[in-house]
Amino acid sequence: MNLSLPAGHLLRPATVTSPLCDLRNEPRPDCSIDTQLLLGDVVNIVEENEGWARVQSRHDHYVGWTASSALEQGIAIATHRVISPRTMVYLGPDLRLPMVRALSMGSRLDIVGEALTRGTRYALLESGEALAAGHLAPVNQHENDFVEAARRLLGTPYLWGGNSAFGLDCSALVQLAMRMCGREVLRDTDMQATTVGTVIDPGPGFSQLIRGDLVFWQRHVGIFEGDGNIVHASGHTMLVTSEPLVGAISRIAGLYGQPTVFRRP
Repeated sequence: MNLSLPAGHLLRPATVTSPLCDLRNEPRPDCSIDTQLLLGDVVNIVEENEGWARVQSRHDHYVGWTASSALEQGIAIATHRVISPRTMVYLGPDLRLPMVRALSMGSRLDIVGEALTRGTRYALLESGEALAAGHLAPVNQHENDFVEAARRLLGTPYLWGGNSAFGLDCSALVQLAMRMCGREVLRDTDMQATTVGTVIDPGPGFSQLIRGDLVFWQRHVGIFEGDGNIVHASGHTMLVTSEPLVGAISRIAGLYGQPTVFRRP
């Protein structure tokens, strides 16, 4: 999303410090969310007004308003990324201690040490809080198969504008899964349909599609996972769902018509 600023305007970097950071097109809590940022994401602050900050995400350039309290000035150190769909942060390195917050896949945080409790390894935060070490990977260690990353989110609730393992929409599923593989793509379906990879011919009966190809409709996208199936965040089931592509096309036709383009990342 493009952002026009006056000449000489200085952007101030900040880091998301809340588990989820809703971006809205107006500085009002009753305004629907356009997208979300995750813990550790970096933004540029454009302006602030009465507890609200207008920001631009550095990873996909999306612009929106969020609560200033969700941000910390500057760029925070991040050593690790959450790779499980969701993980819990505990008061200390013990699963019997109170859970203080939950984090989504893709969240970034600074790990300062480890502890072992009853055979379970915990990663430690500077605060003394802890989370399962097996749910993390170094930030510079990326996955190879974004389809598998998307499939780990099967059963996640559909949420318009959502962009986390607690709820997401169809284009967010593509974006989050690709982020886990170190690839940044734009946020919305129409943006992805013109920028991700190259246009391909699906062939008769979709015989030329391979795992990872993207199927776009006018306002929807699915990920071809092979064996004739797609995985997508479906407004029909209100979940991230795997289903036959042919069946999805037949059902979606009444809403958005036939697929508009097929792209290979």
